[in-house]
Amino acid sequence: MARILIATIGSLGDLHPALALALELRRRGHRAEIATSEFYREKITALGLPFHPLPPDISLGDGELIRQIMDGRRASAYLLRDLMFPAVTAMYPALATAAAGADLLVSSEIVYAAPVLAEKTGLPWVSFTLAPLSLFSVHDPSLLPGPPGTHWLQRRGLGANRFLRLGAKLTTWRWWRPVRRLRRSLGLPPGRSPLLEGKYSPRLDLAMFSPALQPPQPDWPAQTVQTGFPFYEENAAAPALPAVVEQFFAAGAPPIVFTLGSAAVYAADNFYVESARAAQLLGRRALLLLGQNPPPPDLPPTVLAWDYLPYAQIFARAAVIVHQGGVGTTAQALRAGRPMLVVPFAHDQPDNAARVIRLGVARSLSRSRYRAKRVAVELAALLDDPAVQSRAAALGERIRAEHGVAAACDELEKVLRPA
Repeated sequence: MARILIATIGSLGDLHPALALALELRRRGHRAEIATSEFYREKITALGLPFHPLPPDISLGDGELIRQIMDGRRASAYLLRDLMFPAVTAMYPALATAAAGADLLVSSEIVYAAPVLAEKTGLPWVSFTLAPLSLFSVHDPSLLPGPPGTHWLQRRGLGANRFLRLGAKLTTWRWWRPVRRLRRSLGLPPGRSPLLEGKYSPRLDLAMFSPALQPPQPDWPAQTVQTGFPFYEENAAAPALPAVVEQFFAAGAPPIVFTLGSAAVYAADNFYVESARAAQLLGRRALLLLGQNPPPPDLPPTVLAWDYLPYAQIFARAAVIVHQGGVGTTAQALRAGRPMLVVPFAHDQPDNAARVIRLGVARSLSRSRYRAKRVAVELAALLDDPAVQSRAAALGERIRAEHGVAAACDELEKVLRPA
C-alpha cells in the first residue's frame, strides 16, 4: 500500500477530480490524502479521506474574492499574480508537512510549491492538468484570457502563436518572483516558468480531459499521458434527488437547466432573472441552480429554483444545459449528451466554449449580451436543431465509454511500481 498525497486549489471543478483519484486509489488499496483549502475540510473528511490544509484558503464562501477571480480578462492575472504566487511562501512548508513520509505527490498546476518540494526533497511527483488551455499548444491554440487583439493574433498561424507564447513568458516573468525567491532560499536555481514548462513533472504529467476536447498535440511534453475526464460520482452515497426536484422532473417535458458552477455563481448578476424570462419566452420549463443567490421574483410553476444538485443526476434529464464553461461542468454536459449554451466568464471558459462549439453541440453568448430575448434565440436554435441533438447524444456515448479516473490511477501505479 502506498501513501499518496493529492494537492489542489480552486473550485469544485478542481477539487472533484482530486476526490475521484483519491477514492479510486483507496479502492485499490492505497492510502490517499487530500491537501487543499481549509474551506473543503468537512467535505473531504466526510468521505473518510485524510485532509491537510493548504494555503491560500480560497473559500467559496467569500463572494467578493470569487467575484474578482471570475472578473473577465483580469481574472487570471489577479488569481495568479496577486493571489497564488505570493502565497507560495506559506504553501511550501504546509505542503512539505503534509507530504512528509508520502510515497507520491500528485498536484494540480497552480500548486506552485509542488515542483519546488519535489526538486528539493526528491519526493516522486506527478502533475496533472484539467483543460486544453493548460497545455498551451501552438498547434491547436487555446483562446487565451486576454484582450480581443490576442484572439485575432492567434488566428494568424503557428508563428503568431509561438510569438504569443514567448510574450506570455516575458510578461509573466515578474509574476512568479516569489517562486524564484523561495527557490533561492532553499539553495535551488531559479528554475523554469511555473506557468509554462516548469509546471510539468518530468516523471509523469496527466492530461485529464477527453480527446474529444483536444487530442494529443505535437508540442505536449513527452511525458504527458491523456486519460479522459476524471468524473467524481458524488451521488454514489445518496442517489435520490430531493422529492420536490423529482416531482418537478416528472411533471412535464425536460427542462432547460441553468447553472454557473461553484465559482461564477458568485458573479451571477442578472443571469438567473434573464434565464427565467428566456424560458418563459420559449414556453419551456426551467431549473435554476442558484447557489446562494436569491431566486428571481414571481417564478411560475414551470420554473424551479434550487441551490445545488449533482450534475450527474440532472444533466441527462435536461433539454439544454446553460452554463459558464468551466471544464468540470462542460465535461458533465458532454457526458450527459445534451446541447449546451455557454456563457464564459474567465480563465479556460472561453476556450472550452470554443471547443464545444467546434464539436457542433453548443452555442455561446457573452455575459454582456446575456438578455432574455437573445438567450431565447440561442436556445431555440439548439432546441430546434435535430442535428445538434444527435451530435450531442453521440458525443455523450463516446465520453461515457472513457474511463478517465481508472486510466489516471493506472498511470500513477506505474510510477509507484519501482518503489
